[in-house]
Amino acid sequence: MVANNTVENTQQKRLSIGIVGGGIGGVAFAVALSRDSHLDVQLFEAAPQFSEIGAGVSFGPNAVKAIQRLGLEASYQRIADSSPAPFEDVWFEWRRGSDDAYLTASLAPGVGQSSVHRADFLDAIVANLPEGIAHFGKRCVEVQQDANSATAYFDDGTLFTGDAIIGFDGIKSSVRRHVLPPEQHGEITPFWSGTYAYRGMIPTSELEAALEANGSEKRLALVPQMYLGKDRHILTFPVKQSQLINVVAFITDRSTSNPKLPEGEEWVQAASQEEMLKVFEAWGPACQAILECIPKPTRWALHELPELAHYHRDRVLIVGDAAHALVPHQGAGAGQALEDAYVLASLLTDEHCDRHSVNDVLAAFEQVRHARTCKVQRTSHEAGDVYEYAGENIGNDESKLIKNLETRFDWLWNHDPHDDVIAARQLKTVMS
Repeated sequence: MVANNTVENTQQKRLSIGIVGGGIGGVAFAVALSRDSHLDVQLFEAAPQFSEIGAGVSFGPNAVKAIQRLGLEASYQRIADSSPAPFEDVWFEWRRGSDDAYLTASLAPGVGQSSVHRADFLDAIVANLPEGIAHFGKRCVEVQQDANSATAYFDDGTLFTGDAIIGFDGIKSSVRRHVLPPEQHGEITPFWSGTYAYRGMIPTSELEAALEANGSEKRLALVPQMYLGKDRHILTFPVKQSQLINVVAFITDRSTSNPKLPEGEEWVQAASQEEMLKVFEAWGPACQAILECIPKPTRWALHELPELAHYHRDRVLIVGDAAHALVPHQGAGAGQALEDAYVLASLLTDEHCDRHSVNDVLAAFEQVRHARTCKVQRTSHEAGDVYEYAGENIGNDESKLIKNLETRFDWLWNHDPHDDVIAARQLKTVMS
């Protein structure tokens, strides 16, 4: 119920939940909760409408499993891309950046490189969200709670009071300050990973022609590729029903253990093609063909969060990038948000979860998810090192590199988030 200045707690419902943040994870979570008529679910998004950046996002088998578990598979499959036969199980082919030579492939049987355009995926999930749940222009500025309720305050002067507040509000989360107060935990802010990513989208037919003109195979356009080199790597995979190829070219500053972004520099900015080409000077013909097809790249300073001590404080919980933002080198960020959404929605829609037990439920969620999400953060950073010949005990030794790349994702991919639900329910039984 939205009043002029508040969203009231509807007492006839078993539980009222406020979700701060309407990105992929927040909306998927809201959709899952909305299927339970005994819950009052309200979603608050700072922007004037749902919107995502126009970039590609890839999902590993674990993320696809979470999408299936969330009941969003039909929406996803309508827009998802996969590698063409006979390469349908290929997550990435790995190549030497200097001459495009093939090294090995990482295989994800039955899934391969499952990817979408972010904005398309968000639209597809939003289509499942019932009317009246989403509220726009609601930038959360503060969260407070007492023994019986939690309240989110928005910069337009309105507020929401409910039984629980879930912060799905991204790497710059405002809910995080409440969960980890600076006076106890110090200021927790995203830090620059040292890596810049140049991004662009290329029409598939254009890239195929450019590859052939440079003497490369045109199949390198449609089969996901990763080109490796010292302190640099380039990835490509198809999106938009294979009409476009998503390209990201990375360069990392490893000259210091604590790289700092220049004061006042925006995280995302326009860059020149000339600057990007200079970074990958002397790389192989396929890489040159790819980068020459991006006249106006954008340059992203990739930020991440330190591993946080905890995600939960009584009736308030942070999830997704608000809790464990990471670099994109395992294609795992959106996947972790979707795993969070499925596990948390399963626990909150359990008929035994009510306003009296919700604290324990959120605590159980944190206990089963914390170690995994921290490990995904850590290994995502490490993966970037491996791709750029800076992996510990691997460096540029190609035999070690190949061995590592063929198996390093297994633990991440071979995970069913329903196992987390079972573990959390067992914990909850112990705790209550």
